[in-house]
Amino acid sequence: MADVVSNVKKVGLEKYPRQGPRNIQYGTAGFRTRAEDLDYVLYRVGLLAVLRSKSKGGAAIGLMITASHNPEPDNGVKLIDPFGEMLQQRWEKFATRLANASDTELDSALLEIVEAESISWETQALVCVGQDTRPSSPGLAQAAVTGIRTMGGKVNDYGIVTTPMLHYFVACINNIGSAYSEPTEDGYFKKIITAFKKLRGDKPENGKYVPSVMFDGANGVGAMKLEAGLLHLHDSLQVQLYNNGTGQLNYKCGADYIKVQQCAPVGVPQKSNARCVSVDGDADRIVYYYIDTHDKFHLLDGDRIATLIAGYLMELIKKSDLGLQLGLVQTAYANGSSTSYISKTLKVPVACVPTGVKHLHHKAMEYDIGVYFEANGHGTVTFSDFATRCICSAAEDLSLPADQLHATETLATLMDVINQTVGDAISDMLIVETVLHARGWSIEDWEATYTDLPNRQLKVVVKDRRVIETTDAERVCVTPAGLQDQINMLVKNFPNGRSFVRPSGTEDIVRVYAEADTQASADRLALQVASVVHQLAGGIGSPPVPE
Repeated sequence: MADVVSNVKKVGLEKYPRQGPRNIQYGTAGFRTRAEDLDYVLYRVGLLAVLRSKSKGGAAIGLMITASHNPEPDNGVKLIDPFGEMLQQRWEKFATRLANASDTELDSALLEIVEAESISWETQALVCVGQDTRPSSPGLAQAAVTGIRTMGGKVNDYGIVTTPMLHYFVACINNIGSAYSEPTEDGYFKKIITAFKKLRGDKPENGKYVPSVMFDGANGVGAMKLEAGLLHLHDSLQVQLYNNGTGQLNYKCGADYIKVQQCAPVGVPQKSNARCVSVDGDADRIVYYYIDTHDKFHLLDGDRIATLIAGYLMELIKKSDLGLQLGLVQTAYANGSSTSYISKTLKVPVACVPTGVKHLHHKAMEYDIGVYFEANGHGTVTFSDFATRCICSAAEDLSLPADQLHATETLATLMDVINQTVGDAISDMLIVETVLHARGWSIEDWEATYTDLPNRQLKVVVKDRRVIETTDAERVCVTPAGLQDQINMLVKNFPNGRSFVRPSGTEDIVRVYAEADTQASADRLALQVASVVHQLAGGIGSPPVPE
């Protein structure tokens, strides 16, 4: 072991020395910053991935190189645990410590992890590496692979893949349950699309539902991979691909741009009432939108997707008579109208957790069937082992009444469409299309289920985001003193007003969310709250002004 660690330190010093004094922190999104500052970080994350694999008895670990919805000059990396889930929180601290160690401390930082986790050096290690389409990704992937191999680990290099695909592959390799199949792109598409087509049957059209979507790929990996998936879809769903890699990644397109700016992306033709899908750069977020006959933009975000899926699942659960508990998990960013609709109309229990997929995923797993979506479009559905056994067993019970049997069979097939490991834009799109088809709905019918409260999001640049501390799932600001009192006073001036602030997990900005009875009121409330944040939380530059 000593010889390996010594060589790791030598290679790091020669090829990937630490750059500059600035520290970097591993958060929900992993490490994320400007690509030119990441070579040494990727080398060290490769080392850490080997240790993580050894600590899990040689189970496969994923290493994904992406900065998701960030601009093209950025990049990042995150590790994936054996079940396809996010890296365990305790190991996030190891990642931060290792990335920020000086070159001379690298060997001791590694040995500290080995000792803390009682890692057996003789255990084999396997790391699955994937990357998005950014120009910087190949070089960073090479740095990670160098770290893995220098540490004695084996590499499965998947090249360019969506982030959800790599999560899925890791779960497949570790043979986690019967819900997974071959850890390949072809195996992934065969599984989810075969189930999708089974649910659709031989009639792609139904009522007002038309089997056609316009797909904004954010000029990232989503459109590239979906193009391969179209070979499996055939005529069950017509998909027109736009922003398929010919333009700049995430620039005026993609799910994050549409959600924040609340406008249609460039690069996608405007066609009245056409159902449009937009994903982000690594295809783990999805939102829908359409332009009506009066050229008005309509957004159907993660809240809408969650309510659509939860409502459909609740119907199936009731018809199946299996007594399963369904729950829906949101964050403070969820529109107030969606929360009211879910709890009062759909009668589905709602939980609110802090922002971050790991928080939503863990809470969702407390239910028999958990639905979670952030408003930004990142989410999925989880099924407990108990629910899976109940559903699969009932689906094979031919003595059940026809309606009950059909409901359980539908639930069983839905499980094969869903990527339960993480939010997956392609899988989520197929689920949404399944529900709309089953209901015979157009996108206007979907939107009509409830009316969103107008909302606005703003960013305030601050000297140090750590001055903002929150509680109650980020809905209440604890520090700096007096800020929450100011927010409460401002909110009282607006009908249906609600606002909260939270620090970014990756940069020194404070995010402001506001909603109210009209768009003009939401805009004013957001601006007023942003001004107070700038004043009390160490804002940099000029105070926020109306655009």
